[in-house]
Amino acid sequence: MPGDSTNINNKAVAQNTYDAIVIGSGISGGWAAKELTEKGLKVLMLERGPDHEHIKDYKTASKDPWQFEHGGRTTEQQKKDYPVIHRGWAASESVMDAWTNEVDSPYTEIKPFTWWRSYRMGGRSLLWGRQSYRWSDFDFNANAQDGHGVDWPIRYKDIAPWYDYAEKFAGISGSLEGLPHLPDGQFLPPMDLNCVEKDVAARIKKHYNNQRHLIIGRVANLTAPLQARTACQFRNRCWEGCPFGGYFSTQSSTLPAARATGNLTVRPLSIVTKILYDKDTQKAKGVEVLDSETNKTYEYYSKIVFVNASALNSAWVLMNSATDIWQDGLGSSSGELGHNVMDHHYNIGASGTIEGFEDKYVYGRRANGTYMPRFANLFGDKRDFLRGYGFQGGASRTGWNREIAEMNIGANYKDAITEPGAWQIGLGGFGEVLPYHENKISLDKIRKDKWGLPVLAMDAELKENEKKMRIDILKESIAMLENAGATNVSGHDGGHNMGHGIHEMGTARMGNDSKTSVLNKYNQVWDAKNVFVTDGAAMTSAACVNPSLTYMALTARAADFAVSELKKGNL
Repeated sequence: MPGDSTNINNKAVAQNTYDAIVIGSGISGGWAAKELTEKGLKVLMLERGPDHEHIKDYKTASKDPWQFEHGGRTTEQQKKDYPVIHRGWAASESVMDAWTNEVDSPYTEIKPFTWWRSYRMGGRSLLWGRQSYRWSDFDFNANAQDGHGVDWPIRYKDIAPWYDYAEKFAGISGSLEGLPHLPDGQFLPPMDLNCVEKDVAARIKKHYNNQRHLIIGRVANLTAPLQARTACQFRNRCWEGCPFGGYFSTQSSTLPAARATGNLTVRPLSIVTKILYDKDTQKAKGVEVLDSETNKTYEYYSKIVFVNASALNSAWVLMNSATDIWQDGLGSSSGELGHNVMDHHYNIGASGTIEGFEDKYVYGRRANGTYMPRFANLFGDKRDFLRGYGFQGGASRTGWNREIAEMNIGANYKDAITEPGAWQIGLGGFGEVLPYHENKISLDKIRKDKWGLPVLAMDAELKENEKKMRIDILKESIAMLENAGATNVSGHDGGHNMGHGIHEMGTARMGNDSKTSVLNKYNQVWDAKNVFVTDGAAMTSAACVNPSLTYMALTARAADFAVSELKKGNL
């Protein structure tokens, strides 16, 4: 009977209804789930990949090197199946299961684009480099000052309390430096620079009249126990998953916190194909999900939706939504959805030998390096390009795999490699990419993935400003090492295609005006005020520091605002 059918449908809707839906389980998705559940909302977190349990599923984390079947190398078949991952340094036997199947999930490169993806619970929060820096007003003011992109709708004072909040929970170790362009935070004790790094830091500071600072990295590795997590064990095997919870990840931190509330439901193997938009209320009413194993489609409903699928996939979800209202998708009314793709460019720098420390050695494997904050185009410095760059690096003794030209076989060679080699130090540049409207992604209307869904087409590149910056990075890195007393200094530039920095940003940028941006100052989609985007897609510029801490702070801030608005009846 019709009445019975209606009751059954209503019951199904009720079972699939939540206060909030979070799309994605990576760094920002985990934070959204934590914040919303802790504020009392019933939350459904959707992850397109399989589950990946803390500790239990870290299959290689406790293996010894000799226990790896292929000695850490990848197989010929993996090289064929994962060509993108093999473009860089991430192809390792220990983590190949973490990377997305490129055959099932291809993408189109109009211009070369290296897209590092991890479709499983926790996303890239298990794989990230953990470098965690606050942005300053030099960064938030940059677009307004030089006219590239649009002005940020927030300033440092708006996000500073949320940086505090994120740092205290995530656990960021670092040193207090008092630098206006790299604000200090709520840090755990810093890791130590080694003896060579300290010497080089002092030499650089003196030579450049205290205008350049080589410091220990600010990193999401614990130097003291926090909550139920143990301090970093200096194993430096973070990307295999840390059984000690020694670094911040969804699995070690936000997911347990969200689950502890009793308000979280997690559904893995769930590809969100679109946000369901109600044209009468002009709000989202939920999402459509494709089960990646059964190919069955489901609908889930909620009062608010947080889109945290990572910058490019978040834009994909929006582009695929409400196309009966906006041809180019939900959030496209400004003409900016999918545009302004940014990254950080690197793969460039210098290295050299430091003499005089042959009687010194280090113990353990510090899961961190050195950091040198930006100095270009600041405090009266003027270059022939806009914005700036920082340096990441470190010093260490060379080991058994060093080349000894005069002795490459026999007992003498074996004896030689049991002793540490010379001290070497390296500086790797890390530069800002400007927000260019023409750097964009779009839906490929022809090519489909395993599930028959349109794939993304990448059309983005470095431009003249970044190319000039790279020339400067190379010159300065060589000069600084030479001025610090290094010998045998050599520079390198391996080139850089967009995406390789693994910091995709900008496809659904924040702004002050709905005509020129996708999101407002609280990360709300202008076209649907109960939809929030708080991952890299939201970024209005890229700065030159790692962005993940800013994603955490923006997510916590947006969740606080969303719950407040929900209680007021505004959503």
